[in-house]
Amino acid sequence: MMGYPLWIFDLDNTLHDASPHIFPHINRSMTAYLQRHLQLDEAAANQLRMHYWQRYGATLSGLMRHHGTDPDHFLWHTHQFPELDRMVLRTPRLRHVLKILPGRKVVFSNAPRHYAHAVLKLLRVDDLFDDVLAVEHTRYRPKPDSYGFLKLLRRHRIKASHCVMVEDSLENLRTAKKLGMRTVWVNADSRNSPCVDVKIREVMQLTNELHRLI
Repeated sequence: MMGYPLWIFDLDNTLHDASPHIFPHINRSMTAYLQRHLQLDEAAANQLRMHYWQRYGATLSGLMRHHGTDPDHFLWHTHQFPELDRMVLRTPRLRHVLKILPGRKVVFSNAPRHYAHAVLKLLRVDDLFDDVLAVEHTRYRPKPDSYGFLKLLRRHRIKASHCVMVEDSLENLRTAKKLGMRTVWVNADSRNSPCVDVKIREVMQLTNELHRLI
């Protein structure tokens, strides 16, 4: 790889662990949204939420396609966190790890902009990133759709071969790899995939693999 790469980081379950508190809260909020706006009971709303997520990669994509849902309205009402500071699990070493990485860093998330910036601020790493590409910037076409990836490359005037994508989602890494990016899968299980260049259990291990990525 020529020069230092552009490091592209996913947010939830990559830079921090969203599973214990944040994802359950979002899932409950999305289910409640579907109940209110589609007049469904809780069980039917939860089932539809999961169906759209599995089929399209995001519940919002299914709602826009089949129900004409306003994406901004949906994202605002499903990403309200009165106690976000208690829900974000901060690892103090994260800042040190990110500072060691040579090259520019951006966040590329399927989350809405207001939420992504709030989480990065609580993680105390917001100043280390040159850009945050949220779902609003992708015309609400979330990863693994290639639209957002290509927009990010144009926005930063960089070739895919000069980028390293760090993600917990294998589907998203498949898109990154097809475009020519180097890929890092943040995942604790024993599986692997041809689209993965480096596999780590947590982002804190990234600095141990620098020799394989730059």
